Amino acid sequence: MRVGLLRAVGAATAVYGAAVTAWPALLAKPSGLVDQDGRTAPDTRTSLRPLAWRDAASGLALVLAPEGAALRTAAWLRIAADLGDAVLLGTTLPRATRAKAVAVSVGWGALSVAALCAGREDTDAQEAGSD
Repeated sequence: MRVGLLRAVGAATAVYGAAVTAWPALLAKPSGLVDQDGRTAPDTRTSLRPLAWRDAASGLALVLAPEGAALRTAAWLRIAADLGDAVLLGTTLPRATRAKAVAVSVGWGALSVAALCAGREDTDAQEAGSD
């Protein structure tokens, strides 16, 4: 497990989630969830804020979780959220923005998977040697 990479993913996710919670247009505009004038409707802003808050909280969990099972659990939670986003956004966003949103979600999930799995053999060997 690459702890530093997981923590970096967590920090970036937490900052982005907090920013979108404050300014939902940061997610609404690239996702095509704006009107013809580029404005985000009040209902859309309301709907995006809990999603962004979830990202902020799960990112913070990656930053603060102690190494070991807690960090692995936080990583799997983040991965599940990213893959869930890919599925849901991929089936509901306007066609023009769908592929980009899915790629971003899958990309962040894949980065977390890579960080979680990297060095696993070394960690498993160390844990086996300590028995």
